Formats: sequence, structure tokens, C-alpha cells
Amino acid sequence: MNRHKAKKAEMPADFHNDALRSRRMLQISAVSSAGLFLISLVADGRILLYLWGGMLMLAAVAWFAWRQRPGIAVNLFLWSITLMLSALAWISEGVRDMSLLAYPAMLVFSAILGGRRLFFPLLLFMLLFATVTGILTLTGLHQAYYYELAYRHIIFVDVILLMTGFSGYILIRDQRRLMASLREENRRVKENENLIGALANVDQLTGLANRRYLETEFQRRYRHCRDGDCQLAVLFFDLDNFKPVNDSLGHAAGDTLLRQMAERMNKLIAPDDILCRFGGDEFLVLTGCAPGEEKRIHQLAQSMIDAATRPFFIMDTLIEVSGSAGVAYAPRHGESFSEVCKHADLAMYQAKADGRHTYRVYDDSMDRVSREKLSMTAGLRDALKNGEFSVYYQPQLDIRQARVCGAEALIRWQQSDGTFVSPAEFIPLAESTGIIVEIGHWVLRQSCIACAQWQRLGFAGMTVSVNLSYVQFRDGDLPGKVKAILRESGLPAQALELELTESMLIGESVHVQRQMDELHRLGVRFAIDDFGTGYSNLGYLKRFNAARLKIDKSFVSGLGTSERDRPLVSAIIQMADSLDLAVVAEGVEDETTLMQLQSLGCHEAQGYYWSPALTGDHFVRWLQAQAADMENLC
Repeated sequence: MNRHKAKKAEMPADFHNDALRSRRMLQISAVSSAGLFLISLVADGRILLYLWGGMLMLAAVAWFAWRQRPGIAVNLFLWSITLMLSALAWISEGVRDMSLLAYPAMLVFSAILGGRRLFFPLLLFMLLFATVTGILTLTGLHQAYYYELAYRHIIFVDVILLMTGFSGYILIRDQRRLMASLREENRRVKENENLIGALANVDQLTGLANRRYLETEFQRRYRHCRDGDCQLAVLFFDLDNFKPVNDSLGHAAGDTLLRQMAERMNKLIAPDDILCRFGGDEFLVLTGCAPGEEKRIHQLAQSMIDAATRPFFIMDTLIEVSGSAGVAYAPRHGESFSEVCKHADLAMYQAKADGRHTYRVYDDSMDRVSREKLSMTAGLRDALKNGEFSVYYQPQLDIRQARVCGAEALIRWQQSDGTFVSPAEFIPLAESTGIIVEIGHWVLRQSCIACAQWQRLGFAGMTVSVNLSYVQFRDGDLPGKVKAILRESGLPAQALELELTESMLIGESVHVQRQMDELHRLGVRFAIDDFGTGYSNLGYLKRFNAARLKIDKSFVSGLGTSERDRPLVSAIIQMADSLDLAVVAEGVEDETTLMQLQSLGCHEAQGYYWSPALTGDHFVRWLQAQAADMENLC
């Protein structure tokens, strides 16, 4: 391996170009032939014979060069000329002969054109010839002929100098061109290296520093802070509701929003601060924090949140987002870049959990909460295996005909110690880990079995609504699973309603729509849950064959007190009527709210006014009690 590299290092890469070497040999053979021809004009006898032999060999050199065989041409040229020069010296003045003036030129040519495999044999031959010829001449074993100086000798010397000089000039000229080319190439390589080095530290979308550069700067600045009396602050900022922008308007709009946000944030930081795009819609600020400067860091976090709140005008659309931030300090909250970023990230997620559009500073309790979530995640599979989950049912009523028409299935997790875990806590964890697929399948199966039982007990027309997670659509086999459950439970497909949120319809629409179309063909109905809290895109209602809208309880609960909620609920009901969609109002807790919904033309409702969510057995008894009350009224 090393020998191979040494061979390659002997000559620049350009000298390995066959076309260039062939052209060079044509030029040198032409110059040499012209020189030999001039010498032949004043030569005679055996010298003339050797000269014509040399010219014949040069013709062969030119032929091989013309046929793009530079290796053969180089070897033939150097050996034929060397042998010719040696023969001329042998028959003339021996080691004193002027022919040997060309030996050094042959060695230079062999080093440049042929490499060490040609140079050393040629040098050895010349040394042996000169030594042997000299010894033989001195011992009288060889007779050298010494001629008186004549004009032809001057011509010989001039021609030899011209031949070697022009040939050398051709080689050196190519060498100089090559060196200039290599210098230019080296310059371009260095420029590219500098550019690559710069690009390696820059986020291509926003032009901000990237994570790699920020980590390097953190380590450098942390060493200075550790030696002095200061801290490094890491501010972790994340946009809220960024994904729906990407999904609804496209990635080009999302990229534009990120660039505009980067420009706004750049105006807020100090010259020595570093703003970095950490990834996706996450930004980090690295800034020094002298004692007593925490307030400045908190003001910076709030300023960035305020900057995110100002509307963005992108693609003729007014976009409103918000932001949440977390702050951590080094070395107080960690000494490594990854540790401090992790803690700033935890603080940011705490800000999101506290309602978003705010910031939080890391404290140890957040780490504890994080560990608790990890523990809860680990307990989810055990909970499913150990039967800790149960399905509760909240009645849904047709408020125009005052009858029970169905129920919404709601999962509950009662741990072995009797305590309940809120779905708001474990559902997001189940979704993030994928366990929601198994849990969702179990809830769907239990709900269909329960609804089929209600119908067998005489409650014909009862339906059950089951909430779906977007994760359940990912494997593409949701229709097959639903069909198998319906077949097993004996429940008609028309009695099953699947509830989806608006955000689920926005993301991965083609993949989701294909499965929803298949479910729709089975006869399964769809309801849009929490309508009014998202984008309320009417196009999605039509595309995904929605049959019912569920008005979020945040609008329903304020009907009696809020001047804004009544027209909003009224508009949703009127729109649903025009689209031939049923409307279910969630969160009805008193008669006043019920009467207002009836006056607005609402179709169905559910809430604590009638009943909270009940276990399967309690729900059946509740149904039977309602049926008995109706009979008594009759």
C-alpha cells in the first residue's frame, strides 16, 4: 500500500494523462529529429549511420505517441537516444566525447517522464558506460579517437544544447502550467473548505448558527465562565401550533414563517449573544449572565414570546402562532451542553403544560415530573395487561325528542392502589410511545361489545362514539381492525361512530382519507370532536364524510354568560344544518344551557345535567331507569 502511494507521489496526477504525455513526446521527438538531422548534414562515416538509426528510432517514438502509447514512447525515446549517444562516444573520443553532454538531459527527462523505474536503470547504465569506457581507454584496451577542434564540433555542441534546451523547455513549460493549475486548484479547495466550514456551522434555512456551532461556542464560553464569576444562560424557544401551518399551507409557508421568526429574534439579542436554530421550529439563545442579570434573561424570553405572537403575513394569509420558552443556567443546572439543553427543554415543556405562551426557568421538580412521566409510560403496558383500564360511557341525548340516542366511550385508568390517572396525562404519553394503538383497539372492542349488548337488551337504535388517535391510522390497517371487531361483537356498522379532532384531519390527509373512505363504505359514521377550537375547515368536513359535529364545552358552558359564545354556537348549528350534519353539544350542566341549545336548534347534547360518564354496568342500569321513567310518563 505504501509503495503504491510512493509511486503515485513521484509524479503529479496531470503527468498520468495519456493524451498530455503523448503530445509531449510528439513535440520532443520532433525537436530531437530536427537536431539529429542538422548534425547529419555535417557528419560522415559511422557517425552518420548512428544518427540515421537514431532518427529511425525517433520516428518509432512518434508513432507510439500518436497511437496514445506514451509509456512505450518514453522508454523507447530515452533508451534509443542514450544508446545512440553512447555509441557515438564509443567510436569517437570516449568519455571526453561531446555526445555525453546530453546524458544529464536524458536523466532529467527520465525523472520527469518515466519515474524511478526508468531513471535508476538509465543512470546505472550511464555510470557503467562512462566508467568502463574510461578504464578501457586508460588501460589501452579501447582506442579512443581524438579529433582536432573543427567547426562541425561547434555545430554538434550547439545542436545538442538546442535539442536538450528546447526539450527541457517543453517539459518545464508544462510543469509550470501544471503548477499554476495545481495552485489554482489548491486555492479553490481552500475556498471550498472555508465555505464548507462556514456552512457546517450555519442553518441553511434561516442563516442562523446551527446546533454544531452552538455546542462549540458553549464549550468555549463555559471555560471562561468557569474561571470567572458568571453563568451561561440557555434559552430554549419553541413555536406553538407550528405543525398545522405546515400541514394546511405547505412547507414553503412554514419555512417562510421560520425565516421571519428568526429575523424578529435576531433583533432582540445582544451582539455577543448567539441565536441558533436547534431543529424544526426550535430556537436556542446562548448568552452570558453576570450575577444579578437573571431579570434580563427573563425579559429576553418574554420579548421572544411577544415577537412570536405578532401576526405573520405569508402567502396572502394572516397567520397567528405563539411561543413557549424554557431557561436553564450553566453551571447551576448542568455543566455539559447536552445536560443544560435538556433542562432548558424540560422548562419549555413545562411552559407548554402551563398553558403555552409563557416561559419557565428550570428547577429540579421538572426533572422529577419527567421521571414520573417515564415511569407512567413504563406502567401503561402493565396497566393494559393487568386490566387496570376500564371504559366509561356518558349518555348522549336527542334534545328535540327527549330520548337517549347513544353514548360516548371514555377510557379510565384506575391503578392498583385505587387512584385514577387522568386521561389528559396518560393519553399523550400513550400516543408518543405508540401504545395507544393497543389501548385504542381494546377500547374500540369493549365499546362495540357493550353497544351490541344494549341493543340486545331492547335499546334499539343505540350508538356508541369512540375517540380515535391519529396514531391508530399510521399502520394503514384501521378499517380491517374495525371490521373484525364489528364481526366479533355483532354490532351493525351504522351503530359505531368514530370521533376525530380537526388537527387529525389536517395532517397526513391522503393516508387518513383512504382509510376513512373504506370505513365509510362499511357504514361507520364520523364525528368531528371539539369543533370550533381548531381551524374549522369546511373542506375537511366534506372530504372526510363527517356526519356530526361536537361543539366544544368551552363554548357551550358560556352560553348563559358570554355574549360571544351564543352567536358562535348559533353559527355552527346553522352551518351544520346547511350541510345536513347533526350537532352534539358537550358539557351541558344546567337547564338554562339546555333551553338555550334547544332554542338555537341543536340536535343532541351530553353532560353532567343528565349524567357523568358511568361504568358499563351502571350505564345499563341508568338506561333501564330512563326507560322506566318514560313508561311512567306514558
